[in-house]
Amino acid sequence: MRRGWACVVGLAVAFPLLVVPSTGAAPTGVDALKVDLDDILADPRLDGAQAGVVVRDPATDEVLYSRQATDRATPASNAKLFTAAAALQSLGPDYRFRTQVLSAAPQQGSTLAGDLHLRGTGDPTVLAADYDRLAAQLAEQGVREVRGRLLADDTWFDDVPLGSGWAWDDEPYYYSAPISALSAAPDTDYDAGSAIVRVAPAAPGQAPVITLDPATDALTIDNAATTVAGGEPDVAVERDHRSGRVAVTGTIPEGAEPVEEWVAVPDATAYATDVFARALAAHGITVAGTGKAPAPPGARELAARESMPLRDLLVPFLKLSNNGHAEVLVKAMGRERAGEGSWEAGTGVLAEELRGLGVNPDVLSLVDGSGLSRMDGVTPDQLTVLLDNAAGRPWAQVFHDALPVAGAPDKLVGGTLRNRMADTAAAGNVHAKTGSLTGVTSLSGYVTAADGRRLVFSVMFNDHLSEAPQDLEDAIAIRLAEHTGAEDQPRGRTRVPQQRTVSDDPRTARDESALECSWTKSC
Repeated sequence: MRRGWACVVGLAVAFPLLVVPSTGAAPTGVDALKVDLDDILADPRLDGAQAGVVVRDPATDEVLYSRQATDRATPASNAKLFTAAAALQSLGPDYRFRTQVLSAAPQQGSTLAGDLHLRGTGDPTVLAADYDRLAAQLAEQGVREVRGRLLADDTWFDDVPLGSGWAWDDEPYYYSAPISALSAAPDTDYDAGSAIVRVAPAAPGQAPVITLDPATDALTIDNAATTVAGGEPDVAVERDHRSGRVAVTGTIPEGAEPVEEWVAVPDATAYATDVFARALAAHGITVAGTGKAPAPPGARELAARESMPLRDLLVPFLKLSNNGHAEVLVKAMGRERAGEGSWEAGTGVLAEELRGLGVNPDVLSLVDGSGLSRMDGVTPDQLTVLLDNAAGRPWAQVFHDALPVAGAPDKLVGGTLRNRMADTAAAGNVHAKTGSLTGVTSLSGYVTAADGRRLVFSVMFNDHLSEAPQDLEDAIAIRLAEHTGAEDQPRGRTRVPQQRTVSDDPRTARDESALECSWTKSC
């Protein structure tokens, strides 16, 4: 197992790409594997692109394959591997977020004679039902009137909602939702900071019925769509940049299933406050208004909720490539370890923890935790060092099990790999993190070879002009799963069909083939 980064570069040099012996003898073993990986990477779609690949055997510290191993590339969501490992090491698998309802005001009968504070620490898993339970706890104490206001306290984190280098035109989409110490999620994918816009048909000629889940005033709907007598749904749901206005256009046939779109809210704190205020009203508790202010020192806790532990949060985080989870973990590390819930403090802790995991942070650029930023730069070599050393930590099984599993149909098992590599030697075998942005695709993780050895690998493609060549990543992973060790023979090129669901809606601003399939709800 690799314990430090200093000797990694030397190993990468010591195991160059295959030069076939002049004897003309057929290559075997690792040389046969190299022949096939070279063949896969000779695909013309990679002409002019960056293609970094490293395969490592942790048992022997042998690098079985190395190409552009130390060249930095945009990792996309492979950056989440660094964040997850650092969070497990820094915060611990049992770390929980806590959301509190506080007040410094006395309760006089059924009246709270002052302000009520809702304080968060970044929990991305709070649903409308959880805010309802907090309101119920307050109602059980006999509170029916709050003479002051409901004030949001999101000071556990700083007030910077979006990361450095995030694309401005991604801002309305739920996978780029704002980061706050207070937020709400619409469902158990836990896409905090987003709401579901649901478009249901009415009678032909009438506007469809549009609802928000959860109900909230954080978004406003401009309904210009129409219900028609027949055909297929042709509905576009688009939120204006830097605005809560959502325009719904197009047509939906009578009797069709509702069309759903996940949309980021512009202000996550205001969204959480609104959802909680509605829950209070549903329990017969009135407030004199809403606002935002820190809870005063000494305010007593009236109700509270704790999140699932980090070991469980890692499942939706890594399986579904949840960007918000990555960023709250970065800010949580900064707050817990450096006293500041910011990206700057959090990435400082991230670098410190990575160094302790044998990774050299000095050759990496990580400005966020999710990989959304184009300013991130990592190497396949350092990714394999991380995977190698993570396997020796007490939380290794938690980390391994939270990775997407190739060909596993259950969403919370297969995740972003559920529709890839099915019916191959990689199915149920490869546990790996995907990554996708325009011109970027990556796959890094663990695979058990046919001879029983567990290998770690990282594949990073940048600057390709085609649709994401994920079939090449899959071909590499499958070939590693088929590797039989010293007796291995060249097998020729493994052809793997593309299995990504791609939107053909000409009105969408997104190239959905360049996004994680979980971000488009297509896997």
